[in-house]
Amino acid sequence: MIRNIILGLLIGCLVPIGSCEDPPGYDYELTENVFVPVTPDYSDNTMWTILQNDPDDKGADVFYIPSTWEYDWYTQDGRICHYADPSRADHRADMSIEIDSVALYMAEGNNFYSPYYRHITLDSWATLNEDTISRRYNDVAFQDIKAAFRRYLSDYNNGRPFILAGFSQGGKSVVELIKTLDAQTKERMIAAYVMGYKVTPQDIVSCPDIKAAKDSLDTGVVVCYNSVSDVKYTKPIVSEPNVMCINPVNWRTDNTPGILNDTITVTLDPKFKVLVVNGFDGSYLSNILGILNVGDYHGAEPWLYSDCLRRNFRQRINSYKRKGYDG
Repeated sequence: MIRNIILGLLIGCLVPIGSCEDPPGYDYELTENVFVPVTPDYSDNTMWTILQNDPDDKGADVFYIPSTWEYDWYTQDGRICHYADPSRADHRADMSIEIDSVALYMAEGNNFYSPYYRHITLDSWATLNEDTISRRYNDVAFQDIKAAFRRYLSDYNNGRPFILAGFSQGGKSVVELIKTLDAQTKERMIAAYVMGYKVTPQDIVSCPDIKAAKDSLDTGVVVCYNSVSDVKYTKPIVSEPNVMCINPVNWRTDNTPGILNDTITVTLDPKFKVLVVNGFDGSYLSNILGILNVGDYHGAEPWLYSDCLRRNFRQRINSYKRKGYDG
C-alpha cells in the first residue's frame, strides 16, 4: 500500500518550458497566456479533509499541508496553469491520497485538518529557478495556506494546542507559516514537522523563533529532516542550504545511528544536515526529472518513519500538556 501511495505521488514525465537557447533570466511566465484557478473558499467543507478523533480533549489538533501533486495543465481555451485547482474533484482526489495516508498516524487520537490548495506544479519546481518558484508560490499557493490557517483558527481550533506538519512543498509552507504566527498562537504550537524540506539560514534570520528540535520531548520546536543514501545526493531544491536536522528514529542530533525496523540504519550527518539511510531499498521510487529520488529518498519521507512519528506526536503532546499549556 505504501509503495503504491508513493508511486502515485511521484508519477509524471515533466518537461520545463524553455530551452538552453534562451537568454539568462528569461521569464516565460510573462509571455504565456496563464490561467490561475479561483481562490478556494475555506468556509466550504469541500476544501478540507477534517477528522475529529479527540472527543475527550486528550490529544491535540494537527494542521497538515500536503505536497506537490499536479503538473502544468491547459484549460480548454489553451491557457497554461502552473497550479493545482482545488475546485476540480480530480485534483482534490490526488491530494487526498497523501492526506488520507498520513492521517492514518497523525490523526490517531487527534483532530486533523488538511486544506486543499493551489500548490505550484512539479513543472514549477523543475525550472530550478528560485525567482519563478518563489513568485508562483508566494503569490498563489501560500496565500491559500494563510487563508486556510486563519479559517482553522477562527472556526475549528477553539484555543487548543496544535501541531503543524507538511511534506515537501507542504514542509516549505510549514516554515513560512511559522513566520506569520503571533505570540499567542505560537504558544499553542506543540511542534512543527518539516518533512522532506529545509530550514535555511535566511529563515532563521527572518524568524529567530524557529528553533530546532533537540530531543523527542521539547516543544515549540521544528522537526526537520531529509533522507539520502549518501551525502553527495543532497539536493538544493529541498535540502540545501539547511541549518537543522534531527533523526526521527532515535531523536538525536549527532551521528549516533538509529535502527529502523531491525534492518535499516539511519544516521544523521551533522555537517550536511541530512539523514543517511542504509539498508533501505528505494529502487521503487520514481525518478523525478533527474532531480529527486536520484540517490535521495524524498518520496518516502512521510511514510518511512511513520511509526516513529506516530509515537512522537503523542510524546510531544503529553510533554506540552505536562508543562501546563493545554489551554
